[in-house]
Amino acid sequence: MVISDLPFTKQSQSCFCDNSVEEKQYMLTTSDLHTTKGGRRNSTLICAPIMAESVDEMLVQMRKANEAGADIVEIRLDYLKNFIPRQDLEILIKRSPLPAIVTYRPVWEGGQYDGNESKRQDALHLASEIGADYIDIELKVAHEFYNSIQLKKPGKAKIIVSSHNYQNTPSVEEIAELVARIQATGADIVKIATTALDITDSARMFQVLVHSHVPMIGLVMGEKGLISRILSPKFGGFLTFGSLEPGVVSAPGQPTIKELLDLYNFREIASDTKVHGVIGNPVSHSKSPHLYNAAFKSVGFDGIYLPLLVDSVEDFLTTYSSPDFVGYSYTTPHKEAGLNCSDEVDPIAKIIGAINCMIKRPTDGKLIGYNFDYIGAIAAIEEGLRALNRTANISGSPLAGKLLVVMGAGGAGKSLAYGGKEKGARVVVANRTLAKAKELASKVGGKAITLAELENFHPEDGMVLVNTTSVGMKPRCHATPIPKKALKHYSLVFDAIYSPKETRLLREAQESGVAVVYGTEMLINQGFEQFEKFTGLPAPKQLMRDVLARNT
Repeated sequence: MVISDLPFTKQSQSCFCDNSVEEKQYMLTTSDLHTTKGGRRNSTLICAPIMAESVDEMLVQMRKANEAGADIVEIRLDYLKNFIPRQDLEILIKRSPLPAIVTYRPVWEGGQYDGNESKRQDALHLASEIGADYIDIELKVAHEFYNSIQLKKPGKAKIIVSSHNYQNTPSVEEIAELVARIQATGADIVKIATTALDITDSARMFQVLVHSHVPMIGLVMGEKGLISRILSPKFGGFLTFGSLEPGVVSAPGQPTIKELLDLYNFREIASDTKVHGVIGNPVSHSKSPHLYNAAFKSVGFDGIYLPLLVDSVEDFLTTYSSPDFVGYSYTTPHKEAGLNCSDEVDPIAKIIGAINCMIKRPTDGKLIGYNFDYIGAIAAIEEGLRALNRTANISGSPLAGKLLVVMGAGGAGKSLAYGGKEKGARVVVANRTLAKAKELASKVGGKAITLAELENFHPEDGMVLVNTTSVGMKPRCHATPIPKKALKHYSLVFDAIYSPKETRLLREAQESGVAVVYGTEMLINQGFEQFEKFTGLPAPKQLMRDVLARNT
């Protein structure tokens, strides 16, 4: 199954969304939902899990959730210590500033409760009587719960019947069968949460979610399932979860409410929103989502930009092949794989042997690969050299004739080596494995050495050093690819790493009296180029610079 199978025509999408909204209106009216200045383009709710150990702490968290912009809270009774059902539920339900889902998750479904099952279900019945808006009950005991609720005073609560799979994400057919089993219990809302072993797993959830005829929560847990949480409104999901604080989550992979609203513009995602992202592994460190989502919003472009933790580029592109998945940035280690998966490659990217940008051409769906890394990096290095030499108005590249030492022979290393050659620099490639260094050096008419040799490499003073390896990147910020004592032979050092902005390499270069250029300069310069390819609009350059400065 691939995402191109999904019904992306305006007619079919609008039919699905209209039905979903109609079915959900009896539960929450538009006036119940948080809105922003620009309004909201979807009815998907943001739910904040409330997981404190005391009732007072839960009330504080509820207020914080309301202030943060959540639409609904999930009261996790299984986190409470010394839970007194009637007393505590009266307070929590009646004093909640937002509609509430009451959940009492047992250990056997991934929760904290490990007590008597009858007492657990009695507490949920009581929550319904007191006035809870929603009750979450697990599929395993749903029939038992429904049978017993007939004997008790019915409440107004709608019933969410849930199923959690902490091992994997089943096939589309198995998920659809699970939906049917949940519907057969009499559920008002279907909830299925699975686990992502690969980013393509979310596509199976999207396939089921977009065809659901009842309100459905369909989420894929884990970092590789983040796409399912953010794109939930695109495929008609009833709600997604947003935590109050980073890392304090009720399930793996939850973003925060702040990230959903401020970083991903969650309220503005609709069925026709165009999907972009940065393909890499690792990718959580990337600042690109901050950069492009803010820029998209500032010019009114209907697009979303996500971090995409990809194992296989080919599998990802094959799975998410619909016309709405339109543009990608490429980072380590997928720049070469991206080139191999491109239908057409820009001549410069072909010479470099790697891409950092891919666009889906709207006329025929062909994937076109580009490389803007060298433009961004070389421009930043030239600017640094001109400032150092005070030659801003002199024509020609200040790199001409310089000895440019490039650490790393991957995609970024190829870009820098090629860009340096084009500007007239003499290129030296230093890589952990000499064979790969020789391969790149031969293409740019340069010299090859190992990284270990750099410590004693100083044929001349005033050289330019660029790091394109991952040494020094978060979380290994303490590392550096070259000893500090070797830096004194360079006039300028550039580090392509931008997280952290000041790497150990750059800090030690400054301490050695050497000029430095931050990786953020490369990121912003090539970002302008990518933005224009993604949108067809001029890049809001100052805004993008400001956003990057705030986030590095």
